[in-house]
Amino acid sequence: MADTSKKQRLDQGGTDGPRISVQEAMPTYYAKLFPTQHMVKWLSYGNDSKHAQADSHFFNRREFCFTLQGDIFVRYQAFKDGAALQEAILRRCPDKIDIGPVYSANPMDRHKFGVAFHPEERELVFDIDLTDYDDVRTCGSGGHICGKCWPLMSVAVKIIDKGLRDEFGFKHILWVYSGRRGIHCWVCDPSARQLSDEQRSAVASWFAMYKGHEEGKARVALLGGNMHPAVERAAGILRSAWVQTLLPAQQLLEDGPQCEALLRYLPEEGLVETVRKKWTEASRSRNAGNMDVNVVRWRALEEAVNERVREERSKKGVVNFKVLGPLERCVDEIIMAHAYPRLDMEVSKKMNHLLKAPFCVHPKTGKVCVPLDPNTVDDFDPVDGVPTVTSLLGELAAAKEAAEGGKPNPEAWRDTAMADAVSVFEACLLDGLAASNKEELTSRTRVAVAMGQMNVDF
Repeated sequence: MADTSKKQRLDQGGTDGPRISVQEAMPTYYAKLFPTQHMVKWLSYGNDSKHAQADSHFFNRREFCFTLQGDIFVRYQAFKDGAALQEAILRRCPDKIDIGPVYSANPMDRHKFGVAFHPEERELVFDIDLTDYDDVRTCGSGGHICGKCWPLMSVAVKIIDKGLRDEFGFKHILWVYSGRRGIHCWVCDPSARQLSDEQRSAVASWFAMYKGHEEGKARVALLGGNMHPAVERAAGILRSAWVQTLLPAQQLLEDGPQCEALLRYLPEEGLVETVRKKWTEASRSRNAGNMDVNVVRWRALEEAVNERVREERSKKGVVNFKVLGPLERCVDEIIMAHAYPRLDMEVSKKMNHLLKAPFCVHPKTGKVCVPLDPNTVDDFDPVDGVPTVTSLLGELAAAKEAAEGGKPNPEAWRDTAMADAVSVFEACLLDGLAASNKEELTSRTRVAVAMGQMNVDF
């Protein structure tokens, strides 16, 4: 059977870029662009140094999984060092590389150890996919991604990142664009890497406010009257993004099924009718050039809800919280149900779950899985702002031509958009992780001295 992938050419390198399939481009990508040494530096966590407490077998116990052409999965791969990893990648040219945990022994020798073979540590990871928002996004579905639905991902980054830092004290967090329609998060602190499966599940559940669908509505866990401060912070991020970006982009309050679905979150039929009347009045008085109809209708909905809350609170006697509670929560419930991060919980719960490595190339889009800076995630363009394997090869060719026959550059990737991606990787993870790794190795030395295993003067 002919290889159909070779017939599906991608011309993503601009007018001067090579017209080549993703699969044909991968050998050159892995040989000249894939930042293997940066990946090894990350996943070694200082154990590649000559420090007395460095574990020389640490990297060798890390699982890698290669997905080869034809969806052939080769699990439990392990490598002595970066050179061995690079050699295997060049030889097998995988469509995808997944990263697993660090095991108690070399994964390739697992059969020798039986039940004693087990995962010892692994980054805490999160996976968020836009397909889980198909019920609330109107710009597309499935594998679609564009500037209109990217804000759903950018607010997810902001909320999860802030929660991980402020509520759990984690510092070394890497965000990565998945190459098509989602984002991945790697929490690399020593305390995060050593979490048990039960603890991982607890952390993920802390963020899991979205509880699926029921009676045509997304269920969100907004309990009680006052929100937890962390939930209130998340709601603050979402309220701003909701009005400024999400509502206008997704056109959720223009006439149609999405508009009707949103009204189901209002707890009283009378309130729904009041909102409809306000929308009619707003449409008559609105200057069409001044404000988006979705924002106008949202402000009218908020006004109607607030009026109903004041009315209920002004009644004499004991406040009926069964009535007041749903009224006070419904506005935030609408926002949370449509925009709060929707995690793939199963990815986070288990230490031995695989996750696609940064800098992989998505086989369908040709886009590189580039790191994201959470401070500038709003400006990230998943459509035209992501380097593709063919565009990078075009940049390599242009740099070679500009060199006019000079000596081959072993770091030719620095002349391409890959340099920016690696720079984000360094700034957002590697630079801070270096000090943490040194501190961890020093801590091991102190423990060894205290136990009489070493004789070191500090």
